[in-house]
Amino acid sequence: MLCEEAGRILAKAKFAIAFTGAGISAESGVPTFRDANGLWRNYKPEELATPEAFRRNPKLVWEFYKWRMRLIAKARPNRAHLALARLEKMGIIKAVITQNVDDLHREAGTENLIELHGNIFRVRCTSCAYRENLKESGRLEEFLTSEDLPRCPRCGSLLRPDVVWFGEPLPQDALERAFELASKADVVLVIGTSGVVYPAAYIPYVVKEHGGRVIEINPKRSGITPIADVFIPKPAGEGMEGILRGVEAFLGGKGSDHQRRK
Repeated sequence: MLCEEAGRILAKAKFAIAFTGAGISAESGVPTFRDANGLWRNYKPEELATPEAFRRNPKLVWEFYKWRMRLIAKARPNRAHLALARLEKMGIIKAVITQNVDDLHREAGTENLIELHGNIFRVRCTSCAYRENLKESGRLEEFLTSEDLPRCPRCGSLLRPDVVWFGEPLPQDALERAFELASKADVVLVIGTSGVVYPAAYIPYVVKEHGGRVIEINPKRSGITPIADVFIPKPAGEGMEGILRGVEAFLGGKGSDHQRRK
């Protein structure tokens, strides 16, 4: 019933967005930041994912991130990612805002994607504006097997992971776009986020404050649950499949009409 209700709300939305966290990728086997008993070679992730740690020991930080890249590279989009991409293709979801760095939304086919915390497969120069997506350039395997510290092909400075580290602000352009979308959305679909990491966690609140509705999928209650109009206590894949069925049942044969509204 809850999935059907959420499906009806989404199907009638004029401008729906999605906001996702680590929970949407759990079914893909993506390790969360604090998996492996919270330690990597006796280091806590919080000790390595900082600008200070990189300045102190870039080789150690890169070993940690290459380990994470290898693990995440084996993951594939799950049914939650695929359902979201399907809803975007239907013209219902206008954008996906994610806190994840695993690139699975893009692999699933989502086109309008805002990555608030960066992308683990992207590198950027510590001195100039150079950026590279290693998956798109076909250099991921070469990069992961190299023993050398990665350097910028333009200026020779060190490359670093293009992710947001502890103590760093979120990218201003991504954050501004996310809040702009939230301010005009009439529905936000919140999937698998704790709702306690700010400023990203404000996004559902912005939708609510502008008169929009909040649909949340999460096995457990979160910081968003108190403002949710519909709370679906299920894992992301199960919940998203149910919502997609609800949307399709409500639209019936009108799916192509809805697609033309995109």
